[in-house]
Amino acid sequence: MIDFENIKLTELPNFKGGDGITRANMFVTDEIKICRMIFHPGDSTAEHLHDTSSEIIYVLQGRACCTLDGREEIVLPGQAHYCPKGHTHSIRCDGEFPLVVFAVIPEQ
Repeated sequence: MIDFENIKLTELPNFKGGDGITRANMFVTDEIKICRMIFHPGDSTAEHLHDTSSEIIYVLQGRACCTLDGREEIVLPGQAHYCPKGHTHSIRCDGEFPLVVFAVIPEQ
């Protein structure tokens, strides 16, 4: 079991070259990263390449503007964004309230 309430919240300024501070509870092994991430309005990651992993981002709360290979999509609670290995993507909190996501990044 992974209990995010008992995993230290880490602040990641300009995460992946983005704006603001990404906050994350991170469960990390050599095989996988599983994270609960919080973005405040305007916080983002820059577009970055997933060369050794894919990533699934499930929106729990808020509004995300994600890109996949430069193409924008809005992702709302109950929806997921998927970045396959070998592709680029980014995420930005696109609303007036915090964005909370659950991210799974398996190494491949």
